Amino acid sequence: MTDASSVATERKPQKSAAAGQISVLGLAMMTVAAVVSLRGLPLMAVEGTTLLFYIGFAAFIFLIPAALVAAELGGMFAHSTGGIYDWVKAPFGARAGFVAIWLQWIQNVVWYPTVLAFAAASLAYVIGRPSLADNGIYTGTVIIAAYWFATAIALTGTSAAARFTSAGFLLGTVVPGLLIIALGAAWIADGHTMAFLTGADGSTTSASHLRFFPHITGLSSLAFLGGIVLLFAGVEVHAVHANELKNPSRDFPKAILLSVLIIVALFLLGSLALASIVPADKIALDQGPMQAFDIALTDYGLGWLVPVLALLIALGALAGVMSWITGPSRGLLRTAKDGELPPILARTNKNGVQVMILLIQGTIVTLLALLYFVLKNVSVAFFLLSAMTITLYLVMYMMMYAAAVRLRITRPDAERSYQVPGGLPGMLAISGLGFGGVAFAFVTSFFPPSQLPVGSPATYVGVVAAGFVVFIGLPILIHALKKPGWVKIEENRD
Repeated sequence: MTDASSVATERKPQKSAAAGQISVLGLAMMTVAAVVSLRGLPLMAVEGTTLLFYIGFAAFIFLIPAALVAAELGGMFAHSTGGIYDWVKAPFGARAGFVAIWLQWIQNVVWYPTVLAFAAASLAYVIGRPSLADNGIYTGTVIIAAYWFATAIALTGTSAAARFTSAGFLLGTVVPGLLIIALGAAWIADGHTMAFLTGADGSTTSASHLRFFPHITGLSSLAFLGGIVLLFAGVEVHAVHANELKNPSRDFPKAILLSVLIIVALFLLGSLALASIVPADKIALDQGPMQAFDIALTDYGLGWLVPVLALLIALGALAGVMSWITGPSRGLLRTAKDGELPPILARTNKNGVQVMILLIQGTIVTLLALLYFVLKNVSVAFFLLSAMTITLYLVMYMMMYAAAVRLRITRPDAERSYQVPGGLPGMLAISGLGFGGVAFAFVTSFFPPSQLPVGSPATYVGVVAAGFVVFIGLPILIHALKKPGWVKIEENRD
């Protein structure tokens, strides 16, 4: 096996036979599909007009730098299959690379319950019992059942999962997303008072007195910032395809600009539509879109559509899980075959799926879902798991930025199908901007949000911090216990 640290210098990542097979529009839409989710609309909508600040921060301080840097690294290691593992391993060694791929994997594992909680809330509308969405036992049970169902499909191979994902994204995200924007526009056009202009006492705020910048009384006022930044995460997944464009250096910036415009437009219009229909103090983080559909469609005499849309949204959420359930764990499989994990984790089934890793993944998801059984407020459980996810994923991004800068310094002449413009100063500026934004969002993630009734702030911070320490400490411990016999495990199928 070729050492990933030498890929960039020993094998020039020239254009492959696939070069030119992806258009600017195609790559832009792939990026949009990886990022956009209806799950994020309530998190932004509760902020009212200050969501403009949060979306702007996430787009320009996180989304654009992450995409540009990931594209350069993806092009530099075009012939490797380890993704973030190879990117970080090259400049910082195997242990750092293992920590990076572990963080990408484990943050997804922690993220799955939040997505499936969104699906559970939608299913409550399907059966005509919306109040169940506030029931932790119901939500936790649905999360566990849905996740193991998704795992069962994933174990059959990639083809079934791919078909389900494509159909689920179209029907469960695109259709309801466009509909909620249309309903928001119709709601305003019909003369309804926009909910974000109405205070809890029924008073109306004039447009001239709207707040576009958060009222900051402490870092807890900005706790939602990390959650909103996370909504824009995932752009690095398809940045590795930059070398498949006809002219990467010219076409990739176009694809990123187009995807940023579409992502920002969908999030902005969708969250404003939701905020116009549902009062901020009534928005539940796990069921915001369904609340908007219920209010607006009932008002228009189309209440019968609510269960149909609820089912579609639930399918869309499940498709989102399906699209990620094997990807990051595939990267972990690569590290197992590279000797960073015990040989048993390199086992795959007859369909070539990493069976042992998926079973461990499912066990962790099940344990995390139990939080819904013990926390009284479902929104708090939802955001607490989101905060834990944020802290893990943002550290991975910090490692990615550091790796990109280090490689520019130590291997300036290595072939790259795409380069962040401006030479080393340009890379320092883009990576510095991204690293600074991610670091700030990381810090705010440990503060309990002032917008939610979290109960004891000390308990909240303790749970998030404990989760972070445990999940980031595990790969370091595993690497320290690594045995020589783990090295170069070949495919071992059951």
